Amino acid sequence: MARPVRRVVLGVTGSIAAVKAPLIVRGLVKKGVEVRCVLTPNGERFTTPTALAALSRAPVARRSADPSLWEMAHLSLASWADLILVAPATADFLARLAHGRAEGLLDALVLSARSPVAVCPAMDAEMWAHPATRANARTIAGYGYRVWGPAKGELASGRVGTGRMLEPDEIVRRALKAA
Repeated sequence: MARPVRRVVLGVTGSIAAVKAPLIVRGLVKKGVEVRCVLTPNGERFTTPTALAALSRAPVARRSADPSLWEMAHLSLASWADLILVAPATADFLARLAHGRAEGLLDALVLSARSPVAVCPAMDAEMWAHPATRANARTIAGYGYRVWGPAKGELASGRVGTGRMLEPDEIVRRALKAA
């Protein structure tokens, strides 16, 4: 029997869907989960470290070399987590994971992970349908990462198609069962 998920690192990348990240944090915390957030520079364009810190009740990691948080944050967070959840995960981030890149804190954290990793793609339908993006999603699934979504629905562009991040409640539900 899998042990319950009690500690989640939530990685937030630069998609408009990042506005939903605080709802994911709130949902996990309400279920008794400790949450630590990692916010990429592009993710910070759509949500704030202040919102994530207030809801998680923990500092938000934004850079690998931030001595105020953790020594070697990617390693500390990777060993701390029961689940590493990236929501939203952009097409660019999927490509970096597929190719083993470690350009930033979140990439390095995923590469250092000992716990399950789940990614929630969020992008416009054309980006999701592109053969390179689909190949990257298959590649990371082959590494054992869980790819949750995307869903079909209204996109930020106003179009309807597949590329919408799963709803926060659904992500929380899956996260609680992920270990």
